Amino acid sequence: MGGFFGVASRNRCHTDLFYGTDYNSHLGTKRGGLTTLNQKGEFVRSIHNLESTYFRTKFEDELPKFEGNSGIGIISDTDAQPIVISSHFGRFAIASVAKICNIDELEKELLAQNMHFTELSSGKTNQTELISLLIIQGKNFVDGIENLFNKIKGSCSILILCEDGSIIAARDKLGRTPIIIGKKDGAFAASSESTSFPNLDYEIERYVGPGEIVRFTSDKIEQLRKPNEEMQICSFLWVYYGFPTSFYEGKNVEEVRFRSGYIMGKKDNSVADCACGIPDSGVGMATGYAEGKGIPYHRAIAKYTPTWPRSFTPSNQEMRSLVAKMKLIPNRALLQNKRVLFCDDSIVRGTQLRDNVKVLYEYGAKEIHMRIACPPLIYACQFVGFTASKSPMELITRRIIEELEGDPNKNLEKYAKTDSPEYTKMVEIIRERFGLNSLKFNTLETLIEAIGLPKCKVCTHCFDGSSHF
Repeated sequence: MGGFFGVASRNRCHTDLFYGTDYNSHLGTKRGGLTTLNQKGEFVRSIHNLESTYFRTKFEDELPKFEGNSGIGIISDTDAQPIVISSHFGRFAIASVAKICNIDELEKELLAQNMHFTELSSGKTNQTELISLLIIQGKNFVDGIENLFNKIKGSCSILILCEDGSIIAARDKLGRTPIIIGKKDGAFAASSESTSFPNLDYEIERYVGPGEIVRFTSDKIEQLRKPNEEMQICSFLWVYYGFPTSFYEGKNVEEVRFRSGYIMGKKDNSVADCACGIPDSGVGMATGYAEGKGIPYHRAIAKYTPTWPRSFTPSNQEMRSLVAKMKLIPNRALLQNKRVLFCDDSIVRGTQLRDNVKVLYEYGAKEIHMRIACPPLIYACQFVGFTASKSPMELITRRIIEELEGDPNKNLEKYAKTDSPEYTKMVEIIRERFGLNSLKFNTLETLIEAIGLPKCKVCTHCFDGSSHF
């Protein structure tokens, strides 16, 4: 994933840019970058590796060098960016939140047109560089971004800092990733997360629509391309990687998580002494579940927040498992001889669930029940990449399907259908494998009801295989 922030202000923008970008830290962990345009018309840029530290620690000391009233910043799980391009449009800086599935095909096409790519230490093409090359094939920015939208398979949202100090924000053509516009006196900002706005005194001005292109300065915003009717915003924004205080399409993350738990708690006939959320993204669901079920909410497990980042951070599975274990600390006083119901956002590989359940029993829990905010993940994401999974076979569901069918791709639609014999068998195997007293997943219908958008506007590919390129 990744998240970006851009600001155009009447005053020097470095403080808003720094903190606004930092409030996207939960969306990416590999690279961070800031670019401003100074009074001489020069782009001032810095990019740092974040894999062993936090964004603030890398940029705080050099913040004074970022002169100017306009800037863009990004925290990314992919490329070193923003990058600066000289083109027939003039010079510009660009940052992207993207997953391009046909990058090899596009790279060959551009090389055949005598284009070239910078060699990276990773040996891979910088997605943002490829994006910029597709854009500059157009007659102007709007035409170029249209070309980008038409060429790529996957998703792509971008911020462009132009040499006149204006900022162009273009949202993915199907709106898979969000862009929110904020406004305060003397400034406009664009962010992947509306969480960036409150402490910087911005109010949400509007949500950029699917495929919409806008340009803003410190005192005005104009639409360069109207939004598309069709939208496929990623449902996992609300399930997992969105920050609790953020809004997408007017729907607050924590409120959606609470509502999904509340609906589930109302319907659930299981018996438990208390409900507990697996930090962080299971907490909102658990408070809702407790209220819907009419049982107390307890913090029987807590996250040690001062040092441990989210568990998807390391790319190495062994290290990721260690992080998942070390960051969560059980509370024996609240577990001893209790029937505890835990809520969590999802089950991907099952590694974290297995380790958590083992520890909870060791700390005295009499029964452990698990409730999951979304349906089982059956299909790997082709559009956003919300997990570090490189293959569908990293999903516990697909490994179980292979065991049952002899083919991990067989009868997937049956396993994706809630309460089908195949679905029921798969869930029972997961429950049994991890020693749970009960395991239930929210239905797709409940998740959509909790989000509050029409099903046709929300991408649910990872649950039901529905696809829109």
